[in-house]
Amino acid sequence: MEFEGKKAVVTPEAVFIIGTYDENGVPNAMNAAWGTQKDPDEVIIVLSKHKTTENFEKTGAFTLAFGTADTVTISDFFGVTTGNKINKIEKAGVHVHKSAHVNAPIIEEYPLTLECTVKKWDPEAELLIGKVVAMQADESILTDGKVDLGKLRPISFDPSMNLYRVLGEPVGRAFHDGLALR
Repeated sequence: MEFEGKKAVVTPEAVFIIGTYDENGVPNAMNAAWGTQKDPDEVIIVLSKHKTTENFEKTGAFTLAFGTADTVTISDFFGVTTGNKINKIEKAGVHVHKSAHVNAPIIEEYPLTLECTVKKWDPEAELLIGKVVAMQADESILTDGKVDLGKLRPISFDPSMNLYRVLGEPVGRAFHDGLALR
């Protein structure tokens, strides 16, 4: 079946929670899906104008937490509610503390958070590039000192079915399994 003119299904789409402070130091969070790692220490996210973009334009910083199976309800809430009308952090009942490395909040309910400075923000292209300066990972998601996606249980946004799906089941070994075909 051909789907001409329909929206593309590109997957997986990570569920990122972007944390920022406004000019008064009030924390805010936003759900964003269109992003990825750009370099070992950079992330790239496509964002239209939001309270979040206004915040990091002023502070030059943000945190990037990963939505998980355990945080799906609050992650979705951060995407279906605007911070221009209510304090989403307060309403969600989450706990935050200030990052030690950037001027942005860390939401404690998320076990993996990147602390980033704004390397480039192009509002016309709706493109944010962040420089990762530190990473916070809860001990519960580590195996031998490395982030274990099986323990993290990150979620992906399924744009075709409007669902969140869990990622993490290993199906092969990178830089190894293909060597059998050499």
